[in-house]
Amino acid sequence: MRDDLQDLVDEVSSLLAAPATLEDRDFTMLAFCAHDEPAGAVAGDAGAGGAGATMDAVRARSILGRGSTAEVRRRFEEFGIADARDPLRVPADPAAGILTRLCLPVRAGGRLQGYLWLLDEGRTDVDDPSSPGLAEAVALAAEAGRLLAAGRPGTADLSAALRAALTGTAPTRALRELTDALGGDRTTVTLVALHPAPPGLPAGWTPPGAGAVTAVLPSGDGSAVAVAVLLPLPGHADPRPAGALSAAVLAQLPAGSTAGVAAPRRGCLELPAQWHEARTAARVAAVDPRLAPAASWSELGAWRQVAALPGPDPSLARLLADPVLTGTAEVWLDCAGSPQRAAAQLCIHRQTLYYRLGRIAELTGLDLADGPDRLLLHLGVRAARLTSANPVPELPGRHRDLSSTG
Repeated sequence: MRDDLQDLVDEVSSLLAAPATLEDRDFTMLAFCAHDEPAGAVAGDAGAGGAGATMDAVRARSILGRGSTAEVRRRFEEFGIADARDPLRVPADPAAGILTRLCLPVRAGGRLQGYLWLLDEGRTDVDDPSSPGLAEAVALAAEAGRLLAAGRPGTADLSAALRAALTGTAPTRALRELTDALGGDRTTVTLVALHPAPPGLPAGWTPPGAGAVTAVLPSGDGSAVAVAVLLPLPGHADPRPAGALSAAVLAQLPAGSTAGVAAPRRGCLELPAQWHEARTAARVAAVDPRLAPAASWSELGAWRQVAALPGPDPSLARLLADPVLTGTAEVWLDCAGSPQRAAAQLCIHRQTLYYRLGRIAELTGLDLADGPDRLLLHLGVRAARLTSANPVPELPGRHRDLSSTG
């Protein structure tokens, strides 16, 4: 591939009669063509700052060091090169020894792969499509993009990197590999956690496509598995593809399976945090029918705080041994302490509710008219749902359809 890239750079240099350099999106130099530039003609040197100077300090460092500094990268990105789809001009900065240069964004499938730079002394008019050689150079830049994209690992090859990133095996290198392969830090991604219900993944299960990267991981509780799906998102972090993917995958899994969707991030460097969010959302979806079968981190509300607890307060142990009273407490608290609403939702007489509330206060020693005591009770019954092997049974009127998932 490298010889092909060199040929492309040579041809672009010839078309526009200017020295050319091809760099990847991290500003690592891949190929360059001198175009008969005079030795020692570096901008900023004595006698080399005027017309005819065909090398500047940035190009010299790029060739000698096979890359550019972070400062140079920031300077050029300030001119919008990372988002550009068409040729653009980066102005000169004589004080920094930088000549004007033509930038041809190198893309494939809309994703940035790198940049073609030409020190053309401002001859090419980027606003004129008929400018000599420009259209041909743009076509060659597109071909370079296809070559670079083909040389990067496909999504199937990235499963090992995703697994390493989430399990702590060489995570830094794996996160960088995933970020580079999926379009850099400007690509928005989300992570979906799938928790298959017993008996687990069906034989011959096929991972989702649509550019997603999938890895099957131990769930941490022995024989069960969890599935991580890394999904690039279009536009402004549109969450709908994640919801559609969750619905499609859950339709292929055993009944009772759940999915959780993390908050979107730019790039892949925060995947471990996203994995925590996605798994937490999937856990909550498994115990709260109002959110089942797929929940997103953004809609968990107070469940986020509950999930961070090690478990319910020990003072609630006697209550939690009684599933009927535990369910009554949760419904009453979810109804903001309204006896009318709670009795209606539980389908019991109001006097029965009052009796149960009295028993709850007796078993816990809590004052149900006290705000902090109510908070402790509410957090406790919810924490019991997440930590108990036998969660609180489903209560009347608690369900929702998957189509409401973001």
